[in-house]
Amino acid sequence: MADGSFSRSEMMIVAAARELVGRRVCFVGVGLPNIAVNLAQRTVAPELELVYEAGVYGARPARLPLSIGDPTIVTGATAVTSMFELFGFYLQGGLVDVGFLGAAQIDRFGNINTTVIGDYARPTTRLPGSGGACEIAINARQVFVIMRQSARSFVERIDFRTSPGNLGGGQSRDLRQRQGWLGSGPSVVVTDMAIYHFTEAGEMRLDSLHPGTTLEEVRASMAWEPRTADPIARTAPPSAEELRLIRTELDPEGVYTR
Repeated sequence: MADGSFSRSEMMIVAAARELVGRRVCFVGVGLPNIAVNLAQRTVAPELELVYEAGVYGARPARLPLSIGDPTIVTGATAVTSMFELFGFYLQGGLVDVGFLGAAQIDRFGNINTTVIGDYARPTTRLPGSGGACEIAINARQVFVIMRQSARSFVERIDFRTSPGNLGGGQSRDLRQRQGWLGSGPSVVVTDMAIYHFTEAGEMRLDSLHPGTTLEEVRASMAWEPRTADPIARTAPPSAEELRLIRTELDPEGVYTR
């Protein structure tokens, strides 16, 4: 199973899970982020505590949640509380190490759009919006992003800034401190093509290419010329156990991985 017979989505999930080594408390939504953090909990980060915005701390879902209100997210939870208490005392209290987010659009500084595609008043596509993502992006100590990469999603300028990243980079990063935001902003973006971290100036840097992906493909799928590590690493392919967990426990129907 680790001989190349895996999908790009499976590679993305595995790569994202591995980034959680050493992390303790992770605020997560449903979908791709949820699969990645649950895989991490079963592999590289067994002590990871999952926090869901519905008001659940320390969950170990028995199956893939259908939504943030799915009762399965309270399985094995350490605490179930109100959303107000979760956001006010846990997130805004500085107790969340990583906020794990998805995105419809992202720019080179890690600013995220999950609100609209096109003009806000007359959008071509209206998306789910922020939910708790904006608060997570501001107050989690670090922000991880998992998303599929294309020229439509990696854009020069996002259509709406739902969740702030490093704003405009450079000195504008200092605005986070001036505004009293607790988090340091985005630290990693994992796509179905590559892994990115951020420079001191707050700009995305290509650090690792997934198996079968070329630098030329990556360049063609984004609106700017990416900064690159020297040398660019190659992401290790999924192990047989990582694929088994995804296929039999986390997404047996292949909703997110096919």
